[in-house]
Amino acid sequence: MNILISGGSGFLGSAFSDELIKRYRTQDQKLHITWLTRNSSQAHPDDIRMMTYDALENTDNTFDVILNLAGAGIADSRWSDERKEQLLASRVKPTESLLAFIERSGVKPKLLVSGSAIGWYGTQGDKPLAEGSAFEADFSHRLCDEWEQLALKATDYGVPVAIVRTGVVIHPDGGMLGKLSLPFKLGLGGQLGDGKQIMSWVSRDDWVGAAILIIEQHLAGKIDTRQDRGLTNSSTTDDNTLKTASNTPALVYNLTAPNPVTNHTFTKEVGAWLHRPTFFTLPSPLLKLMFGEMSTLLIDGQKVLPQALLDAGYEFKQPTLKQALEGQRIK
Repeated sequence: MNILISGGSGFLGSAFSDELIKRYRTQDQKLHITWLTRNSSQAHPDDIRMMTYDALENTDNTFDVILNLAGAGIADSRWSDERKEQLLASRVKPTESLLAFIERSGVKPKLLVSGSAIGWYGTQGDKPLAEGSAFEADFSHRLCDEWEQLALKATDYGVPVAIVRTGVVIHPDGGMLGKLSLPFKLGLGGQLGDGKQIMSWVSRDDWVGAAILIIEQHLAGKIDTRQDRGLTNSSTTDDNTLKTASNTPALVYNLTAPNPVTNHTFTKEVGAWLHRPTFFTLPSPLLKLMFGEMSTLLIDGQKVLPQALLDAGYEFKQPTLKQALEGQRIK
């Protein structure tokens, strides 16, 4: 396999690359991974090739799969108007570069896997949400939807697309758990708001495993789309098919664990894992004052379920939060 990854050095891209290299080496299969970067001198593992966005404009290289993960962290800072523009640009510009490459390539990739987030569904409390569920319009939805709609343009060039809507990724190396480890270790951990909001999470190991399964099944032709079944496509369906202007398959997968938890449960589980008390509570009004509109990520819940992954036969290694935490080394 020859795969191009934008955001390859990030929290998810690096773990994905490491696991893919390990699997292909074990199976004695050929694998070439290229990270797309704006910094040609960026440090990288010896097994990884590097390519700048400028080089992408002129390369005649071909890739079996493109994994598009580039994008600034949505929870890294307060959502000012300027920050919202940065969040969108950090997703749109790399995707536009990839689309331009796909358009002019004589040999098209066999699949584009493009990142998104469960924020696409908007705030819907404890209502169960699968891939075919409707959305509530808010900034998170608009950000994710614009990114997804742009990526889906790859189908205009005959390239199948798999959109992966990611939940809260659990691993000490980064993400929410990486940010929370220090305050929890200091005994300052506590629930957010009333703690009843649902958190849809996934271990990083399962995110990587699910992404690899999606790629391998698509490349092997093991997909079941509405087009395959001779059904009419629509923007809101009871399955994971997305509407496009072409007949090229476009599917969406929720990359979340099958057992979402409340913030209260999450807080207690992390405290127990770190052997620290969790007495504190940050009230919702204080969170709104501190983080403004971005506080919706902390105090409003989403119960997003991985129905398409389960239908595809993916077996979660860490289906419960306790298993996900116990499988990690405390740093």
